[in-house]
Amino acid sequence: MMSGVLAAATASARRSAIERARVSASAIDAEAARRAPRGTEFAAALRRQGVNVIAECKRRSPSRGILRRTYQPETIALGYEAAGAAAISVLTEGTFFDGALDHLRRVREAVSIPVLRKDFLSTEFQLVEARAAGADAVLLIVAALADAELTRLLERSRELDLAALVEVHDEQELTRAIDAGASIVGVNSRNLSTLEVDTGTFERLADRLPSHVAAVAESGLREADDLRRLKARRYDAFLIGERLMTMDDPGGALGELMSAAGERRT
Repeated sequence: MMSGVLAAATASARRSAIERARVSASAIDAEAARRAPRGTEFAAALRRQGVNVIAECKRRSPSRGILRRTYQPETIALGYEAAGAAAISVLTEGTFFDGALDHLRRVREAVSIPVLRKDFLSTEFQLVEARAAGADAVLLIVAALADAELTRLLERSRELDLAALVEVHDEQELTRAIDAGASIVGVNSRNLSTLEVDTGTFERLADRLPSHVAAVAESGLREADDLRRLKARRYDAFLIGERLMTMDDPGGALGELMSAAGERRT
């Protein structure tokens, strides 16, 4: 059973998507057909040599509230790209994160590196919508999906040339993700019921991650030592959001973090 925030966010996102599909499905399909997503490039970026960061653009979070009152995602994304980010994650969920699909479009127009649509996706229309907005990858949360839904959305993502970051929180969800065919797995240390972070989750799941899967650590990553330690424990990439979004210069903060980890790219 889904936790409160996850259930509410997923239901809200599904309702909004159904409404958008009802009024603009044909236009979205046409725009999606004009796009050429780089899902393969997204996946490859996570497995480069060194420390790879998916740097996140989000204005608000359920646990911290408003992170940034003046929010220009394209400017933030350009700073991340200059600092050497492997990819950009953009929150598009509106109720809990103050996100919007337009934020994704603006980031896509600004940067050349791969872009992830981070939202509570549960319908095929949302995948088409992500492609139409310029996404190269999408987030699928195992806790929000039945096995059949997860398998179907993974298959549809591949058909659309979108990479899928499949998010898990425990051993059972990891098994479900692998059985469904996930090739990129994000281990989120944030408990979706309490919103508390337990970074021990990374260690508990590290040895269970198959070698053929690109592994991404999510939430609770603050110091260069965190990145170095988890890189040694099998993780290929790191999704970092709040740590950067609360800084005056998110791109500069990312550059300092990657330099301290010994892996800044210019």
